[in-house]
Formats: sequence, structure tokens, C-alpha cells
Amino acid sequence: MASIEVLSLLFLVALLAGFVDSIAGGGGLISIPALLWAGLGPVATLATNKAQAVFGSGTAALNFIHKGQVDLRAAALAAACSFGGAALGALLVQRLDSAFLGRLIPVFLIAFALYFLRSPRVSDLDSRRRLGAVAFALTLGLGLGFYDGFFGPGAGTFFAMGYVALQGYNLRRATAHSKLLNFASNLAALLVFLPGGHIVWPVALVMAAGQLLGAWLGSHLVLRHGSALVRPVLVVVSLAISAKLLWGQFG
Repeated sequence: MASIEVLSLLFLVALLAGFVDSIAGGGGLISIPALLWAGLGPVATLATNKAQAVFGSGTAALNFIHKGQVDLRAAALAAACSFGGAALGALLVQRLDSAFLGRLIPVFLIAFALYFLRSPRVSDLDSRRRLGAVAFALTLGLGLGFYDGFFGPGAGTFFAMGYVALQGYNLRRATAHSKLLNFASNLAALLVFLPGGHIVWPVALVMAAGQLLGAWLGSHLVLRHGSALVRPVLVVVSLAISAKLLWGQFG
């Protein structure tokens, strides 16, 4: 059982992660290193992360739907594919060697932090659609859903960028739709992790409360101000904690 001090810190981490994720995606880059720091094993970290993240993505998705930012009919197939892909990814990750996974996670975190640092800013304007809805669902929906179930950080950002680049959505609409797909993949992974008993529920529930509040605040900020991203904070936190994890393993 984590101490009150650790749980309090994880609540704040989840609040920040939910806030960041609802705006730009990538909240897992904050929550996953924090769970590893708190002493959870690699699989327990991924499972507990899904148990708390589903509250944040669900809150943001509901808020965007309520405000009329999501076309549910158009997004239904992509959400279903995201759900199926995530279930497959979560099944696979539980069959990997724990030590290998522990070495792999910091490498993933650093790679995606560098990606966010170098990625171009996307436009707030709608553009031309380059891929049909079915093809989009079967490629990005399924593929990114699998990635989200297998590992996860950055999936929401990639969903949003896919909507911008391939569906022609502006960033606000893309962010809103990405939260629906992200919720579907988080829910699928959570359902797969449940029977294995990998979720540390006291930690997950405390962080879920932080996610609810952070996602509510962040999604309202998107609706009011559009594409105000928090990429510098995301990159600094991810690189700093990932470097610490790597130093602990190889230093």
C-alpha cells in the first residue's frame, strides 16, 4: 500500500496528466513514469495507468460530445476499431518478459518526448480530407488502438494528428474526436487487464479522481481557447523522469 504522501503526489500527477491529455494528448508520458517511480512493476504500471486514464479520457469525451464537437456517427467505426486493437495490444503486453518491458518503457518515453519536441504545429483550420472514414478506421483506428493497449503514451496525440492530416479536421475537432477513440482504447485495455489482477486499485482510484478534475479543466480550455498546447512541460517531465529510470537500470 502506498503512503498518503505518495498517493497525494500521484493525485496531482494524474490531475496534470488528465489536463495535458485532454488538450494535446500524451498524458501517459506523465503518469507512467510516476507509477514506475512509485514502485509498481511494468505490467502493473500499464494496467493501473489504464484504470485511471479511462476516467480522464471518458470525462473529456463526454464534455466534447455534450458541446457538440463530436460526430458520433462518423466516429463510431473508428472507435470500434480502436477498441478491438487495444484489446489485442493489452493481451500481447501481458505475455512479454517483465524485465524486457522494464527496459523498453523508458526508451519509448524518450522517443516520444523527442517526437513531441520536434513535431510541427498543426493548423486550427479545416483542410482537405485525404482518407475515407472506413480506411481511416481500419488503419489508424486499429493500429493506434493496438499501440494504446500495448503501451499508450502519445496515442491521443497521434489520433488527433491523424484526424488533422487524413480527415482534414481542425485541431479542436480533431482533439474532440481523438478523446472518443482514446476512451474506447483505454476501456478495452482495462477490460483485458482486469482478470489478470495487475491493477493496483488504491492507486488507480486516487489517480482517477485527479484525472476527472484535470480532464474537465483541460477539455473546457480546448473549447474556449482552441489549440493551446503544453508541449514544453510534457517534454521536460518525460525526459527528466525517463533519464532517471534509465540511470537506475544501467547506471
